[in-house]
Amino acid sequence: MFQYTATYTDLYQLSMAQVYFNKKQNQEATFDYYFRTLPFKGGYAVFAGLEELLTIIEELRFSKEDLAYLKTLDFEDEFLNYLKDFRFRGKITSMAEGEIVFGTAPILQVEANLIEAQIIETILLNTLNFQTLIATKASRIRQVAGDKTLLDFGLRRAQGPGGYYASRAAIIGGFDGSSNVITGRDFDIKISGTMAHAFVQSYDDELTAFRDFAENRPSNCVLLVDTYDTLKSGVPNAIKVAKEMESRGQKLLAIRLDSGDLAYLSKKSRAMLDDANLSYVQIAASNQLDEYVIQSLQNQKAPIDIYGVGTNLVIGKPDGALDGVYKLSYANGKPRIKISESISKVTLPFKKQVYRIKNSEGVLIGADAIAIADEHHVERMNHPVEPFKNLTIKSLSQEPMLKPVMEDGKRINKIRTIQEIASYTKEKLSELPEEYKRFDNPHIYKVGISDRLKQERDKLIAEHKR
Repeated sequence: MFQYTATYTDLYQLSMAQVYFNKKQNQEATFDYYFRTLPFKGGYAVFAGLEELLTIIEELRFSKEDLAYLKTLDFEDEFLNYLKDFRFRGKITSMAEGEIVFGTAPILQVEANLIEAQIIETILLNTLNFQTLIATKASRIRQVAGDKTLLDFGLRRAQGPGGYYASRAAIIGGFDGSSNVITGRDFDIKISGTMAHAFVQSYDDELTAFRDFAENRPSNCVLLVDTYDTLKSGVPNAIKVAKEMESRGQKLLAIRLDSGDLAYLSKKSRAMLDDANLSYVQIAASNQLDEYVIQSLQNQKAPIDIYGVGTNLVIGKPDGALDGVYKLSYANGKPRIKISESISKVTLPFKKQVYRIKNSEGVLIGADAIAIADEHHVERMNHPVEPFKNLTIKSLSQEPMLKPVMEDGKRINKIRTIQEIASYTKEKLSELPEEYKRFDNPHIYKVGISDRLKQERDKLIAEHKR
């Protein structure tokens, strides 16, 4: 795994930190992490990256090499001496990793002195924004794939080391495995792989290539059948090898289609396999797949059992990034606010809690209420932008979503496995009504602010505009 040090940050974090050190190093602050816009024009997002972030923050230090480099950037010696013993000693409250989340509401809250809170900002955004984006993309793909096997094939197309965490996030979003070997080692992810066209091309004939592969890798053997001619050469040769494997007491797992009309070729291939009494041999498909292509293949009843999804998954196409932000909401005992000409970009002051609203049967009604932290029940939630929209919720169940995950810079809960997180995501998605999951014009999940928070926000806006 990539080894992080505290210089995995932006220069302006350290520039501000030196000023804080000289002027107000003991000032306590609260920052909120949230995003404004749901990715992929969808109706929800899957929160991912928290467990990795906590691990990184626990160990975040400045090395000797870091400090020597920072000295060349004209940082003061006293400040550099302070950084020698730097560690994060703050508190983090957060929604659970794998939770279903929505725009505007804080997903995570950091309470620490300004220096510590500022230095972890970049790694926090870098980790949570990317993994949440990919987990959400993976979840959308899982929705349309039903119970078909989903494999992440994206490492070679990912942006450098981002592929490592993309594989992790894909599992959280609902994928079954990955071709990425190092994530299999580090996260206990199921690893799966077939062969490249180069393997077949390296032989003088396709049949010998298939035979050698099956002989050497008989377990979970998958043959790539489209190097030359899928239906005239690839599938017939795979059938021959499958029969030879049967004579040895082995079974061919699958054939893989990587080009052409996948719906047509999968139907023809299925018929050929079935005619040869090889109904147990599965069909895998790859080649620029995403949720829309898979949805089309499913609608065409393509007999595809395994989807290998690469580029479009691991780069979060078409969005490429989640617009998560990290904003100061409380410092030195006072609420803080950032004002904008656009009311949607005005931040929410104070330490806060987010309540997920349910009816008396425990069913989601499609609403989250943001309140000041010491509000334990919200009577009414208000639209954060449109002043005359509100919803009375005083008689409804209100589940607090932000819970302590780190105290004094140390994780306070046991590390959850990726399988536990993925199972949690599946459970939470099953609770979300279908209208929020559709791709076209999904229902808008309501996120509002309490009366008191609205009053305090509006009061601060008025004060700063005098």
